[in-house]
Amino acid sequence: MTENTIEIKNLNKFYGKKHALKNINLTIEKGMFGLLGRNGAGKTTLMRILATTLQKSDGEVKILGTDLKNTRNIRKITGYLPQEFSMYPSMSVYDALEYLGILSGMSGKNFRENIDKLLSTVNLQEKRNVKIRSLSGGMKRRLGIAQALLHNPKILIVDEPTAGLDPEERIRFRNLLSEVASERIVILSTHIVGDIEATCEKTAILNAGELIYNGTVENLIKNAEGNVYTLEADRSEIIVLKKKYNITGIQTSGNKAFIRFISDTEVKNAKLCTPNIEDAYMFYLFEKGSFVNISGGEI
Repeated sequence: MTENTIEIKNLNKFYGKKHALKNINLTIEKGMFGLLGRNGAGKTTLMRILATTLQKSDGEVKILGTDLKNTRNIRKITGYLPQEFSMYPSMSVYDALEYLGILSGMSGKNFRENIDKLLSTVNLQEKRNVKIRSLSGGMKRRLGIAQALLHNPKILIVDEPTAGLDPEERIRFRNLLSEVASERIVILSTHIVGDIEATCEKTAILNAGELIYNGTVENLIKNAEGNVYTLEADRSEIIVLKKKYNITGIQTSGNKAFIRFISDTEVKNAKLCTPNIEDAYMFYLFEKGSFVNISGGEI
């Protein structure tokens, strides 16, 4: 099984005295795997370690049976789209991919045919001669996926790929990731809960460098059952209710407000409701004592 998975055992990362990753144990299999957590949770640190752009402090990591210390071999089988991605703005889309391929030692007719196939896969064929500086944000992210897939890797790591994209482009990008995940391991790191729900069967939650959940999205939601409530109240009560409850959502209609919140005890006049993935995610943060409600304060 090790030869088909990513195995992470007792992984730690320190930045000076800061303990950024704390004894992470994780197994990642073929398909889409979601790494969920708010900004600063340690997601990018973990992604960079797996992509060999950052060294671990201690622990063991094997990628498809290859130890992480074998950097050259790992990079041959890994594609990486970092959170901050940029390419040569004055180059055309095609020329940039060709240049990156040549730098990686690729050549020949098949190499250039592969670029054409990739441009078609990421829906950039019509933009092949357009300079990168003229692309929209979503197109640049899709180009980023193309460069990460250029050498046909068995592992694809993408860090916060949909942040800042409009809803239509986010959906297009998520569909693209799901498509390429049929043949490889794809790790999607994000703080956007909806991206995980739409694409991943399995997920893990990082919080302050700790792994607080590892399992299926279905079980994540199921574990929050019995802890999510709705309450109808006057709109004027919203400020008070924000201080009283761990709120995950508010809808207003006229003078009325419909409050959705997390509680581990029964609440008078409130109704239990079926949790969604956002409720479940917030429930786990609440259980760890680091819930952030919509008013912006930590509980």
